[in-house]
Amino acid sequence: MRIRRGRLLTLCVVAAWLTTAWWQAHKPLPAGTHIASAVCAVPADEVSFIADITAADAWGRAVVSHGIFDQVLEVVRHARRFIVLDYSLFAGTAAASAPQRRIAAELGDALLARRRALPELKVLFITDPVNEGYGAAPSAELQLLRDGGVEVVLTDLDALRDSNLLYSSLWRLALRWWDTPARPLGVETRRLNFKADHRKVLIADDGRGGLAAVVASANPDDGESAWSNAAARVSGAALASLLASELAVARFSGWRGRGDAYSPAPASVPGPAPDCAADSAGGLAAGSSARVQVLTEGAIRAALLERMAAAGRGDSIDVAMFHLADSGVAEALLAAARRAVSVRLILDPNEDATTGSSGIPNQPVASELVARGGGTIHVRWYRTHGERFHDAMVMIYGPQRLWLTLGSANLTRRALNDYNLEANVAIEVARSAPLAQQTLGYFDTLWSNRAALGIEYTADFAVFANPAQSDYWLCRLMEGVGLSSF
Repeated sequence: MRIRRGRLLTLCVVAAWLTTAWWQAHKPLPAGTHIASAVCAVPADEVSFIADITAADAWGRAVVSHGIFDQVLEVVRHARRFIVLDYSLFAGTAAASAPQRRIAAELGDALLARRRALPELKVLFITDPVNEGYGAAPSAELQLLRDGGVEVVLTDLDALRDSNLLYSSLWRLALRWWDTPARPLGVETRRLNFKADHRKVLIADDGRGGLAAVVASANPDDGESAWSNAAARVSGAALASLLASELAVARFSGWRGRGDAYSPAPASVPGPAPDCAADSAGGLAAGSSARVQVLTEGAIRAALLERMAAAGRGDSIDVAMFHLADSGVAEALLAAARRAVSVRLILDPNEDATTGSSGIPNQPVASELVARGGGTIHVRWYRTHGERFHDAMVMIYGPQRLWLTLGSANLTRRALNDYNLEANVAIEVARSAPLAQQTLGYFDTLWSNRAALGIEYTADFAVFANPAQSDYWLCRLMEGVGLSSF
């Protein structure tokens, strides 16, 4: 009888574990996630590309060209009614050294200065709870913002789906109840859930009754300020969906503020409703207009796979990415290459001694793509020197048009399958448009090492090729069960 009771208890525990794991991996998504906005037309000059590039010269000295947070600060300085920020990391360092930049302090000072100049200005800062040790270690930077009247919201990650199938159900059943700010079990007990608010967004009114945003792969974190990143500054009616999404994230994370205060124009001054239908095909073809769409979480994957599937002979796919691991995206790239689509990848080598990443996932996944593609998929590695190539950008284009998506989302299961919070913008323009020339010029500069003598942005594929099947299947296993931190 004791044996039977023991077995019954074991079966009940296993059933509870599996049931919790299934439900938490498939439960309904919270409001404000998996957003695909309407496709809206905006003047082409209201969409711009920004890149942060860090390289090294022949003597190993850093060569830095950074502008993303210059644009962020400019948007902050023009805001008159509200500013909403959502960044996964926001932290300073005691003594940031070149090529690092004290961007956390710069952004914090700019927000507080704008609040002092316009006391009625509403500022909402949404951020991942890792910045405060999941409640156990208050952040001095965030406390300064709170003291200055900024509404700071730590994202409720428990509302999101669980990506780590093996660990997160155990954490929810046995550890969550003991892990409180008063008695924290340790940051790693939360971090091992492997999910995050990974968005990198600033959206504000533009001071003229419209919306302006910077959607990026870059965080206002001093430790990351030397990383290479990509961003877009955009305006237009599509941003209303992004603003609504951010306010919804704040609400399910406990914010109780007034949503009507986050409007580009006073309620007493009615204006025309945002019109996304006024899209002129002629304007797009002439390069005078652009099509803009906001994509978050799994909607990014859906749009990306649809565009990849539509690419045919004579088209091209260029990818600049920090992490590439999603099997669906990998298969879509292979299928496109078989249809005579030109496929080029610039990837970070993932050689980071501090995390022990040892080339995973990019090296084995890229090596598998090159081998299975039979020479139709071309890969180069960004030459990092302690920093990271942190871009998250895909371009798909033909002779007439270019479509690109960029923002926070890496090409991984966590980013694209509704586990992390992610935010991208998708933009379509004519090949002759300035934005197309900017982005293609940027990619070709890195690919072909068009730089001053002694500077090489990228290295040949063979430098970091890793054909080991053990590493490839380890990467696939980590992705499949949610044990990956990428």
